[in-house]
Amino acid sequence: MSPLLSIKDLSVEFVSENGKIPALKNISFDVHRGEIVALVGESGSGKSVTSLSILQLLPHSARFSSGQILFSENENTQEDLLQKDASFLQELRGNKIAMIFQEPMTSLNPVLTCGMQVAEAIQRHQKISFEQAKEKTISWFQKVKLPEPANIFNRYPHQISGGQKQRVMIAMAMSCEPSLLICDEPTTALDVTVQKAILELIKELQQQSDMGVIFITHDLGLVGEIAGRAMVMYHGGIVEQGPVRDLFLHAKHPYTKALMACRPANHKKTERLPVVSDFLNTDDSARVHISKTAVINKEQNIHSENSVLLRAENLSVWFPSKKNFFGKPLSYNRAVDDVSFEVFRGETLGLVGESGCGKTTLGRTLLRLIEPTSGKIFYDHIDLTLQKKEDLISLRKNIQIVFQDPYSSLNPRLTIGSSITEPLKVHGIVSGQKARKEKVVELLEKVGLKAEHFSRYPHEFSGGQRQRIVIARALALSPSFLVCDESVSALDVSVQAQVLNLLNDLKKEYGFTIIFISHDLSVVHYISDRIMVMNKGKIEETGPADKVYTDPVSDYTKRLIASIPRGIVA
Repeated sequence: MSPLLSIKDLSVEFVSENGKIPALKNISFDVHRGEIVALVGESGSGKSVTSLSILQLLPHSARFSSGQILFSENENTQEDLLQKDASFLQELRGNKIAMIFQEPMTSLNPVLTCGMQVAEAIQRHQKISFEQAKEKTISWFQKVKLPEPANIFNRYPHQISGGQKQRVMIAMAMSCEPSLLICDEPTTALDVTVQKAILELIKELQQQSDMGVIFITHDLGLVGEIAGRAMVMYHGGIVEQGPVRDLFLHAKHPYTKALMACRPANHKKTERLPVVSDFLNTDDSARVHISKTAVINKEQNIHSENSVLLRAENLSVWFPSKKNFFGKPLSYNRAVDDVSFEVFRGETLGLVGESGCGKTTLGRTLLRLIEPTSGKIFYDHIDLTLQKKEDLISLRKNIQIVFQDPYSSLNPRLTIGSSITEPLKVHGIVSGQKARKEKVVELLEKVGLKAEHFSRYPHEFSGGQRQRIVIARALALSPSFLVCDESVSALDVSVQAQVLNLLNDLKKEYGFTIIFISHDLSVVHYISDRIMVMNKGKIEETGPADKVYTDPVSDYTKRLIASIPRGIVA
């Protein structure tokens, strides 16, 4: 029986002014019906290029220098997609082969409601009435666990959370029940409970319809939960592949071993996380020494009244959910509901909770990027709620935020060098163009990028690389307080380890304070001194990171921890 998809000796290169840049190098693999195959590797390793090649969605600068992409719609026919015209591919996309894209915030049309976008895809391929398409769309919204599916149908992308946008994308991809589903980081923006539900849904649909799935992820825990086979990609090539259990328990290639060792869940809070270069460039003894090096010097008495840096008192943020004919609100969505807490100087406070619980709204409200409905915010004894906007400019030099979506927070018309230089100019931190460029290059290198990246534009980088750029920009002003909103959610485990090490190193050097917002509890547990759990706009539980992670009090926190993917266990 022929495979559903067969990629043979595929090579892809990008043509630029500087010549040809290889992206894929003679990769070959098969996907069979009823099988889930995982593609694992670092940001920029070629995972997304592989998936986009299948649907011919690469930019015009891409060239297929060799290979075939064979798709078997049924067992008797086999089509080489590289030889097909645009009309054939349009009929194929979203129907026989569907894709869940990595960045839902930029994949959804901002001027169409979420429901209209899914219904349009259904009507395009199934030739049914709008009412039937609407009914089917709402049914899929229910399947992907969206709250109030009928209301979500009429909402625009900016009116729902990042995790909810991702679920809309998943519903759109699955709505036509494709033969092959390509999942490019499909659960990156989802909390662990919804992630678990989505994985179960993908597996259920795959078994019901005999669907083949290519599951691209940087989370090795997920690979162990969902995939039967895995392929490890590095610098555009497949370095190792095989059954997941054999591959991860008996890895042969140093790169595969490195990916396994980089996971925060495998290390104590005081250990420095190893990175890929430790495995590729050093021997075993040096590797062990690196991974055991402590990076965090815990202060014994930081939790005192004099050490409180930020305090929220009865903070609420309400958004109108319904309005009457005259525009007067009839009801409200209580995104943050009467919240009070303290952040101590020099600590890292982890903020976790399900998508839509109010984490991001709370983080932005602390910086007055969203105006509070009621309550007080004190930063170093200054009431931020009473400050005029012009007075906040100088304060924002000390309070910075790393936004959840790196692509939409970078200006596509500015080079990344200009984007990072801009706050230096605004606040007069470094004088002189040459000195500013040297400072920016230093920041780029600290977050794992190169000096030659200074003159490139955001679209020339992978999702993980864009996240590192945004982190470099936030660190440019040497802030004393940093809000990290899902700052490592788009990063593969190795780059994630680099960034977590970087945050710990900088925190130790400069003594700044962090609110670390994430849905990944293993990462939050590793980096945080305390963990604060949010649920439906309220604080569910707060305590030392070890206590909350290993012995939670509330049923809600217990459910979150029980949903964490554990991966392969020997």
